[in-house]
Amino acid sequence: MLKIGVLGAGHLGKIHINCIKQLSVYELVGFYDQDAKTAEVVSADMQVKCFSSIDELIDLIDVVDIVTPTVSHFECASIALRKGKHVFIEKPVVATVDEANRLIKLADEAGVKVQVGHVERFNPAYIAARPYINSPLFIEAHRLAMFNPRGTDVPVVLDLMVHDIDIILDVIKSPIKNISVSGVSIVSPTPDITNARIEFENGSVANLTASRISLKNMRRHRIFQKDAYITVDFLDKKTDIVRINDIEGEAGPLAMTIDLADGSCKQITIEQAEVKPINAIMTELESFHNAIVNNTEPSVTIHDGVQALKVCYMILDENAKHQQIVQNHLK
Repeated sequence: MLKIGVLGAGHLGKIHINCIKQLSVYELVGFYDQDAKTAEVVSADMQVKCFSSIDELIDLIDVVDIVTPTVSHFECASIALRKGKHVFIEKPVVATVDEANRLIKLADEAGVKVQVGHVERFNPAYIAARPYINSPLFIEAHRLAMFNPRGTDVPVVLDLMVHDIDIILDVIKSPIKNISVSGVSIVSPTPDITNARIEFENGSVANLTASRISLKNMRRHRIFQKDAYITVDFLDKKTDIVRINDIEGEAGPLAMTIDLADGSCKQITIEQAEVKPINAIMTELESFHNAIVNNTEPSVTIHDGVQALKVCYMILDENAKHQQIVQNHLK
């Protein structure tokens, strides 16, 4: 059984602590939070030992689960890696691309496992959809959230869109050719709503919209590929596959058909994929355990996390250029 400790006991940190307590593959040694008052309350409420320093906790464990604010990810991970500990680190992996490159070097030198917490990879709706996704041509992604002050310390791209970027990079295996961006700040100093169009060298296109000032929550992908249209609802955990097939023989009286311009006729079938209910956070933490004990590659590698972060900053850079054009026009 691997000994694990959690760094950070905020909203998500408490969720991680609760999940780890239910996993028999880990022994939860304790947690650390820089806010002593918060640590005391969480320790009493969740019956978990709190430590007074990061080093004190890390010295007693095999695996470090980093669920602190993004700005402290690099510092926490650096301490853990230098002590030779396996690291699970929440998204985004670190705050800057420079930190990301330095972290990869530290991880390589440590020779340990590092997994990034892109939890949507473990969303049951995505797991159900993944076998059906094959060379997508166009993806429309919407991640809309009602306003919550938590998370507004970073742009919406790093807060929300990073989830969709990771998914898109997982299914489109091609270098990026071009990015077009439009984003605006409404209630916070950084963009609260952003739209990005990513064009890949293989011809695939992804159009992403992320907002934290919406009137309703939405987390949905629409994936278009040859002879199929797949919808993945990450929020309601539903996956539908719409297929367009040649008609073999004579179509039944209830069959949905479509007449094409060339005179041919196709049949439309709609299949609802089986979505098995799972706890995504528990599943990703369990998968990390399996990677460690079996010496296999983590489900979401540090390189996956860094690549998603780099695309985030490409989008932020393009948005800054767009904002400058807007400002110049308003003068």
